[in-house]
Amino acid sequence: MDRAQKAEVVDNLSGMFTDSGVVVVTHYTGLSVAEITDLRTRMREVGASFKVTKNRLAKRALTDTDKAPLTDLFTGPTAIAFSDDPIAAPKIAVKFAKENEKLVILGGMMGETLLDVNGVKALAELPSLDELRAKLVGMISTPATRIAMVTSAPAAQMARVLNAYAQKGEAA
Repeated sequence: MDRAQKAEVVDNLSGMFTDSGVVVVTHYTGLSVAEITDLRTRMREVGASFKVTKNRLAKRALTDTDKAPLTDLFTGPTAIAFSDDPIAAPKIAVKFAKENEKLVILGGMMGETLLDVNGVKALAELPSLDELRAKLVGMISTPATRIAMVTSAPAAQMARVLNAYAQKGEAA
């Protein structure tokens, strides 16, 4: 890689660190190409990304961003998972790490908050933004459904009573 290419990679990484809502730093020693491809596919499905990085370039990209405290995590074979949604990347990374012991989560950062391994795992246990929206819609629509059932119940009871009298009259 020549200087121009390295400068471009640093600029891309710097922009990614600045724009991402969350960054998770991992070690990927021993993962096969197929396993990394599977992880990338899972990340892409939820709007996140997984990228293998060169430590020196990543450290250089971190210097002018709010994610600079992550610099110490970049040792060894490092890869990063990142997304705009603060739950998506940690959730997939933690789930994949449980399934495959070769992926080791080192830590991460959400906004300007540095996260250790337990912080990333705690973040992964939270419901995603879409799940929260669905719960909110469900909570809002439940009272309307109950009101409709309460108002229609007397009419239904009246219809049952009339039907019972009709059947009783036919039997007699």
